[in-house]
Amino acid sequence: MKIGMILDEVFPPDPRVENEAVSLVKAGYQVFLFCLKYGDEKQDEIINGIQVKRYKSNKLEYKFSALAYTFPFYTFLMQKKIKHFILEHKLDAIHIHDIRIAETVFQANKKIRLPIILDLHENRSEIMKFYPHLSKFPGKFLISTEKWKKKEEQFIMNADKVIVVTQESKNEILQRVPVTADKILTLPNTVRTDFFENIITFKEINEAYINKFVLLYIGDTGIRRGLMTAIEATKILSQEIGNFKLVIIGKNSSDTILKQLVKDLKIENYVDFLGWKDPKYFASYILSSKICISPLHRNLHHDTTYANKIFQYMSFGRPLLVSDAIAQKQIVESANSGLVHQERDVNDFITKTLELYKSESLRKKLGENGERFVKEEFSWEKKSKALISLYDKILV
Repeated sequence: MKIGMILDEVFPPDPRVENEAVSLVKAGYQVFLFCLKYGDEKQDEIINGIQVKRYKSNKLEYKFSALAYTFPFYTFLMQKKIKHFILEHKLDAIHIHDIRIAETVFQANKKIRLPIILDLHENRSEIMKFYPHLSKFPGKFLISTEKWKKKEEQFIMNADKVIVVTQESKNEILQRVPVTADKILTLPNTVRTDFFENIITFKEINEAYINKFVLLYIGDTGIRRGLMTAIEATKILSQEIGNFKLVIIGKNSSDTILKQLVKDLKIENYVDFLGWKDPKYFASYILSSKICISPLHRNLHHDTTYANKIFQYMSFGRPLLVSDAIAQKQIVESANSGLVHQERDVNDFITKTLELYKSESLRKKLGENGERFVKEEFSWEKKSKALISLYDKILV
């Protein structure tokens, strides 16, 4: 049976898309992945069993994607490509990754009438409220997050099945969309076992931090991710902990704000901005750390999702320090794998960090709890069984 996944982005990387596709391939399905290319990438390629099909795009088309539910240009431009992809590979089902491309897929499928699975990676209409270009001209006047929200509700109604990342996300949808609970599958982001089993460590990373008490952050460094809290806390923590170091792996266009804050606080010697790194280095950085952090700001999106990073951290037995964004708070407390601080509260962040610093036994206990939780209960291989079951039922 043939499943067509639709991703209107370049691929790789996208861990969630890859994890889902690989699991389905291993379960015996053929998976074809529609994605975009902007340069000389191969048009056709097989990656971990996924049959990747790249369709040429351009900057203008990309810009129109932000206006997908303001003007119909993006839907019009993409529809021919989507229809070609569906018919060319004689698909049995369509799996849409996120809502930006959803209108196009539903229209292309109108006469073909294949079952559609809508995979909501995030609460797009809520997270869009934090996009810088929506707070200024012309985006502020051209893009309506309320329209995106209504479109999402329409797609949820029209899809055969819907996939979300957390139970909190499922609950939120059920409160505003008249669908039954069995229509929505919760499939959390987590790590495949090969992330923590088949690792290569890099000696130079360990040597760089062997004498440091490292707080580690991996991921997007946008302001809403809460790193300003960690940076402000570093002013005090660097005085309380002689060998303290905040290590940040990731990037965002707002990094200039974070770096300026570090400069203003005169703590350049205690913060390492390393930019984005290949995931092959993650294990070494995590193993070189003492505490791993996720200081997210609270909002409807962050309250109903959690980042893959917290499971990466846990899989290597590191204790967590996370903000009280509901979904991540719930899972960290459930696994007893870390401490929770009040979002944006620098003093609470400092207090919890020092609590962990002063007790190696507490760090060890929380780290072991998290490692056990991921390996015994929450690995991708265990959680993805529900995805395979979903397709087994749809494609009988």
